[in-house]
Amino acid sequence: MSYMLLILEPHGQRADRGREAGEQVYERMLQFGAELQSRGLLLASNSLSVRSSRVQKRDGALSITDGPFTESKELVGGFFLLDVPTREAALEIAARCPAAEWATLEVRGVGPCYEDAP
Repeated sequence: MSYMLLILEPHGQRADRGREAGEQVYERMLQFGAELQSRGLLLASNSLSVRSSRVQKRDGALSITDGPFTESKELVGGFFLLDVPTREAALEIAARCPAAEWATLEVRGVGPCYEDAP
């Protein structure tokens, strides 16, 4: 089954960290991803930009709003898409992810949106 690890970072953390420290944590994340890849568990991963836009279409009217979005407490800073047999395996990997030291990892199963419906 596929599981997504979403890395939820506090706003401003990247700027506060600075470039040198940012490059060091990014290298740790690359190494973590390479280890998952070598074990055949990683389907995809990447870091996401802090710049974002929200797109909505309601009653035919298009709305595009550029961030940052002050109502959110964190931003999705990156992801790992895993192919593992169980949720417990995904949680174990999330616990070993270096980003767990400075961010929150949200673990979600990947599948049809109707599966979680009541």
